[in-house]
Amino acid sequence: MPAGFVKTRADAPPDFFTAEAKGLRWLGEVTPAGGPHVPRVLDVERHSITIERVDTVPWSHAHDETFGRALATLHRAGASTFGAPWAGYIGPLPLDNTPSDDWEEFYATRRVEPYLDALDERDRRTIRGVLDRIDQLSGPPEPPSRIHGDLWRGNVLASADGRTWVIDPAAHGGHRETDLAMMRLFGGFGPRAYDAYDEAFPLGDGWRDRIALHQLHPLLVHVSLFGDAYREQAIAAARWYE
Repeated sequence: MPAGFVKTRADAPPDFFTAEAKGLRWLGEVTPAGGPHVPRVLDVERHSITIERVDTVPWSHAHDETFGRALATLHRAGASTFGAPWAGYIGPLPLDNTPSDDWEEFYATRRVEPYLDALDERDRRTIRGVLDRIDQLSGPPEPPSRIHGDLWRGNVLASADGRTWVIDPAAHGGHRETDLAMMRLFGGFGPRAYDAYDEAFPLGDGWRDRIALHQLHPLLVHVSLFGDAYREQAIAAARWYE
């Protein structure tokens, strides 16, 4: 059995680590086809999860290219619906994964609106103004992609053999531009990651105009967790569409 890494949380909700395990296994189904590597789940308890330990090395340009192509493969694998058959979490916050066949409705009601309580009424109106026009802003229709859902650089690892790994997912069927927008929001990936992705799985026309739309969710999550440090950034993303 491979060496394990144990993550614990004393106040974990009953399904917290079960949801993480399901997400890891679901993403890992695509690894044999060229998706990112995913640590094996070795054990799940009420307050902990044990996963395969990854011996990491510093990120490099070669890892950018490897990951860009692997992420494209993961997204292409698809999902049966937007959402997931399990309740989700992003960090410590709950995610409503109730399935939907309509991405615009899914994103508005399950990814943005639940986190508006962290804002004052004026700021809520600004963001609701974007949601009122989401059908016009969302671009060409996309089928559900198999996405990581919390894809900042800290959740992507590199190993000495050149492989790239993903950990700590908020995995669900979503819009593939959501993963890519979060990668851009917090940085840490080089241009080759995005170029390699686009070579393998080109994005729809106008994707640059939708980056701020897809960043609303992670920004509101950060407002909920960390307060006003991210509020102005969230409102600026919404005002991009005024």
